[in-house]
Amino acid sequence: MLEKIKETVTFIESKRDFNAKIGIVLGTGLGGLVNEINIEYELDYKDIPNFPVSTVHGHQGKLIYGKLAGKYVLAMQGRFHYYEGYSMQEVTFPIRVMKLLGIESLLVSNAAGGVNPGFHVGDMMIIKDHINLFGNNPLIGKNIAELGTRFPDMTEVYDSKLVNKANEICKKHNFPVQQGIYAGVTGPTFETIAEYKYIHIIGADAVGMSTVPEVIVAKHMQMTCFAISIISDLGVGDNVAVVTHQEVLDVAGSVEPKMTILFKELISFID
Repeated sequence: MLEKIKETVTFIESKRDFNAKIGIVLGTGLGGLVNEINIEYELDYKDIPNFPVSTVHGHQGKLIYGKLAGKYVLAMQGRFHYYEGYSMQEVTFPIRVMKLLGIESLLVSNAAGGVNPGFHVGDMMIIKDHINLFGNNPLIGKNIAELGTRFPDMTEVYDSKLVNKANEICKKHNFPVQQGIYAGVTGPTFETIAEYKYIHIIGADAVGMSTVPEVIVAKHMQMTCFAISIISDLGVGDNVAVVTHQEVLDVAGSVEPKMTILFKELISFID
């Protein structure tokens, strides 16, 4: 795997001198943030050696390099999911590449189902911790010491300074914001009523099909992490509404302007 990572890094560096320290993973319906980036270079995933290709509607499949809020960023416009049939190592491969390109801070977004009765559709939820319900872990297998320790600490996965700053920004702009715990599941099915109840009982506030693998790998490589969910639907009580992927995209799209402001100001804050 290390050889493949280095091969991909060499290819990307051959296209452009990369000076970015901040990486962004743009999730479902949130790819529009790239409109705010002063793009200097972009690569289709299909043209990058060893990169998977996104197969999900709403994930454009481009690696974007440029300036946002006065700082160089490297943004993934579209991510990869375990349910697409990729291995955990393939899902998280781009995060490994980002680190070897010099990325130190990773900002991640997603759309998620709310299981906290106090949440509303359209809320943003700053993730303060997660529960891994994938039944798998991207670090299983032989550890590559060059990438990180065999047993990485996970007591503070999401950086408290970035969490506090994001809360500040949201309050300043009067954005509906929550803090909570994100449960990562395989998908691709949305949850049953019983599963929603179970996920809430074990301590989660929202549930989704991404983010956890990427963040585990980022922490393995000692990257600073921040993640946020858009609550796109609710799985609360016995009368859970039928949800479609298009409805998730629609809600995410409606919240995108707020997410754009938040990310721009958060990036300005990062040293």
